[in-house]
Amino acid sequence: MAGSSVLLRSVTRNLRRLAIGTGLISLHQVCEAGVPILIGVGIDRAVAPGDLVALVWWVVALALLFTALTLCYRFGARQLMVALAEEGYRLRDELAAKILDPRGIRTEKRAGELLSISSSDADNVSYLLDYIPRIAGAVTATVVSAVTLLLIDVTLGLAVLLGTPLVLVGLQFAAPLITRRVEDQQEVAGQATALATDLVQGLRPLRGLGAEPAAARRYRAVSRASLAAALRAARTQGGYLAASTTCSGLLACAVALLAGWFALTGRIGLGELITVIGLAQFLLEPMALLAIVPSWVAEARASANRVALVLDAESVLPPASAPVPPGPLHLADVRYGPLAGVDLTVAPGEFVGVVAYRLADGEALVRLLSGRVDPAEYTGTVRLGDTELPTLDPAYARAHLLVEPHRTDLFTGTVAANLGVPRSVEVRAAALTASAADQVVDEHPDGLDLVLTERGASLSGGQRQRLALARALAAQAPVLVLHDPTTAVDAVTEHAIAQGVRALRGGDRSTLVITSSPALLAVTDRVVVLDEGRVTAEGRHAELSEVDAVYCLAVLR
Repeated sequence: MAGSSVLLRSVTRNLRRLAIGTGLISLHQVCEAGVPILIGVGIDRAVAPGDLVALVWWVVALALLFTALTLCYRFGARQLMVALAEEGYRLRDELAAKILDPRGIRTEKRAGELLSISSSDADNVSYLLDYIPRIAGAVTATVVSAVTLLLIDVTLGLAVLLGTPLVLVGLQFAAPLITRRVEDQQEVAGQATALATDLVQGLRPLRGLGAEPAAARRYRAVSRASLAAALRAARTQGGYLAASTTCSGLLACAVALLAGWFALTGRIGLGELITVIGLAQFLLEPMALLAIVPSWVAEARASANRVALVLDAESVLPPASAPVPPGPLHLADVRYGPLAGVDLTVAPGEFVGVVAYRLADGEALVRLLSGRVDPAEYTGTVRLGDTELPTLDPAYARAHLLVEPHRTDLFTGTVAANLGVPRSVEVRAAALTASAADQVVDEHPDGLDLVLTERGASLSGGQRQRLALARALAAQAPVLVLHDPTTAVDAVTEHAIAQGVRALRGGDRSTLVITSSPALLAVTDRVVVLDEGRVTAEGRHAELSEVDAVYCLAVLR
């Protein structure tokens, strides 16, 4: 889908409101053009002959004309504003659905850039529904004025009919430059937004590393580039606006001066002169709008190109197959990142621990099992039951294989809301107890109604970790993968969590925990050791602790 297709779709799916609104706005411009015409004719037919009755009727007609133009604008603008708001909403909704697609999208855009596209660019595209009636109204006003001037004097009419297109054609040469400058501005602005988002998310680690000055310098450089691009675009658009306003004004002045000369020579009457002067003044606005509209359309087109880029992005994962009953989790000769041929099976009801001597091995395993890795990025097979994981519907796969990463997010809202919607109050209570998160709830008078700030910043690291673990346990997934779920808690609490998780994950539920915690490893059925991207040892925790010195150094504290 190209940017032009996005713009065309916005027009077609709002065609009814757009047609009604455009018609009423055009009628409003006809009435506006009729004001100087009515005044001029009234002067010739009522004021010049001194006919008081006729003057009253012309005043009444003028009042009715003003009433009509006011109502046309009011109801036309209402239709257009509704269409504009609805289209903006639809575009934001489509972009959000695409960006948040569980199957992922192939794009080089970062989170901040995607946020910019789904907000400001979506609005810019919807503004086309405002530009179209403006163009139609301006064209209508110009045509009505030109025809009126032709009836008064052919020379005056031809000046408008020929001069307006010449001015517009001359100004069109700047449109491609405006489009490029606006696209550059939006691209760099998106990069600045993306970097700002990343820096805010990583503010705490930056402070811990003392890297705030370096981060500030990096953002300052991107911000200056964004400012430079904005200024280039503004200068281009400002120059275009100045040129268009000047040309439009000169044309209107030329028409008025020519009419004045014709009146002095007796070629046109007094009423006709007033009509021409009024139309020349009136034409300044539609002619200026017709001249500046290309820069507006260029901005909408630039935004539409960015919107199309996201909407056309391919999914990372292939189309989903039909749901199948879950079975064992099985990895066969998996090579991904630092993983160099991993074979691992977790049978139903089994509690398996994984000790990764290299942190990168554990993180790669978690990313792979999350189901968000492009199948083209790894070799080997990852299956849930008899079905390869990438081919499962993401919602179905998440319901049966839940991966809780080490860095999890809590959200603004109550503790209860962050725990999700468990099947029963008893399930939630059991999850809170098993994760020792019941202590977090009991410490606060509000209990489950305690309101958390964004990312759970109002809690300590251990409290956040326990609530995230409780949320994962409350989901009761048949296969649960945990990555270092107890690194921020003390030894006593860690021991209680290990016992609680083991007891809760009984029956036919499988659990894979990637950790170096001896308390968690002690309750597993077996431990798999990853070293240099391969499985190098396997056995019970107690057995490995006795015979493997490297294992002891890695896990015993």
